[in-house]
Order: sequence, then structure tokens, then C-alpha cells
Amino acid sequence: MAEPFPVAWLNGEFLPLTAARVSPLDRGFLFADGVYEVVPVHRGRPFRLREHLLRLDRSLDEIRLARPLDHAQWADVLTSLAAHAGAAEQLLYVQVTRGAEYGRNHLFPPPGTTPTLFAFAGPFPAPSTETLEKGLAAVTLTDIRWDRCDIKSIALLGNLLLRQQAQDQGAAEALLVRDGELLEGSSSSVFIVTRGLLATPPNSHRILPGTSRDAIIELARDWRPCATRPIRADELQSCDEVWIASAGRGVLPVTRIDGRPVGDGRPGRAWSAMYARLQRHLDEIAARPVFD
Repeated sequence: MAEPFPVAWLNGEFLPLTAARVSPLDRGFLFADGVYEVVPVHRGRPFRLREHLLRLDRSLDEIRLARPLDHAQWADVLTSLAAHAGAAEQLLYVQVTRGAEYGRNHLFPPPGTTPTLFAFAGPFPAPSTETLEKGLAAVTLTDIRWDRCDIKSIALLGNLLLRQQAQDQGAAEALLVRDGELLEGSSSSVFIVTRGLLATPPNSHRILPGTSRDAIIELARDWRPCATRPIRADELQSCDEVWIASAGRGVLPVTRIDGRPVGDGRPGRAWSAMYARLQRHLDEIAARPVFD
């Protein structure tokens, strides 16, 4: 995320981001005991807000943390935060932790401990002309993360180490492999296209259920079928196209993996068509209510 916008929201209050303070005894700081969401804003409208909030609910349920706000309340917070920022293209970051108690205890704190709620916004990083014309480089790496990647946990050290390793190798993303299967990127979902057939790995405890991934699947429905199936890592060597999708990147082509070209080494026709479909969709829904 680029330099964030100056207004944040912390525990029910809008305030300057530079003035936001959280206790060092907060369990998010001590234990990474919390979850988060990143909601893209396109054309001034939060994209797939309901789906993001449903995933936030699911993550909270999985870590046994009571939902602090309902969807209408979250929508009010996030649309107000986006309005403070004023940009048509943004990323809204939301974090909920189990809160702070006086001490450091591995067991959950006593009932009634107040969770910490935080949100801030930053510009959406639009892809460069070079990325759209040439695509991205990726590397395959062994997945070293914990076994509950379906929870959008703030415990992201494994993801960060993998993304940094990819960066150190001159790549923009790490494609994660476990037991010979392609799972996802370090911060993205993944798709492959083989002889015109689109495929993405199925949801499991090893994969975050991607909201952008689901949007791509829906947009493909009347165009070409998308198979949700296990994908062997070695299929990356023979497929025609590879895409990554995320809230912070949209859908982008991967044109080199481990130093080898994907297909002819250029963004493919299927990706170009999907990218155009997504942009048209964002234009069409710009004036709709956020939960429409």
C-alpha cells in the first residue's frame, strides 16, 4: 500500500492516523490474536463489501471472537472512512483483535474484554502500463505457513517471508506449493488457463477463500467455464496462461515463472478479455448501493 490517507478509525472514533494508539499489551501485538480484511474501493464504491464482511465474520467465528459490529455498522464505518479519503480508487484495511488485558496470558482473556477495532485507507495501486503489457514474474516456493490459511489472520509472517524471498529473486509474487499441489500466491489467488479451460484450486484449510477469486469465477460464467479443482504444480510448466487475483491487485497476468516463460511469455488473450470484463463490471456497478 502506498502512503495512507490521513484519517483512520479506531474503536469508534475517526482521528488522524498519526494519532492512533494501541496498547502494547494488545493481544494483536503480543500474539497476532486477530483477523483482518482488505476491501477495495473502485469508482468510489466498496467492491463486494458483503462478501468481505461475510469472510470477516467467518474469520472471527473460527478464532472464537464475537462479532463486534453487524454489516450495516461496518458499512457505515467503511463508507465514512472512504469519504474522508475522497479518492475514487482505494484500499480499506480493517483489523479486529481480541483486545488488551493487564498481562500476557496464552489463554483467552476474561469475558467482557473489549476487542480492538481499527481501520484505515490507502490508495489503490493501479497496475503500471508495463505490467499490463508484459505481465509479472513469479517463483514457486514451498508453502511454510500454518495449516489454517482459510482464516484471514493477522499472523502473516510466513506470507511476508515468502513474498520477500520472491522479491529477492526478482519476482512480484510467490506461488505456493505443498505436497506437489499449487495452492495460491503469498497474497493472492491463482488461476491457470490450459487449452482455453480456466481452473483455480478449491477452497480448503490451506487456502484463503478469495473474494476477488470468486468475482473472477462469476464474471467467467457466461464466457467460459471455470473448473475448481486441485492443480498440480507441474501444470504450471505446460499451461497457456497464469493469473493472480487479489483485492490489492485486481487480476493480473503472470508471464514468467522460475525464469521460464508462461505460454509465449506475454499476457494472454483470456486474461485480456477477463481484465476488460472486470473493468466493465466495475463501471456498471459504480452507482449501485454497496450491498446490491
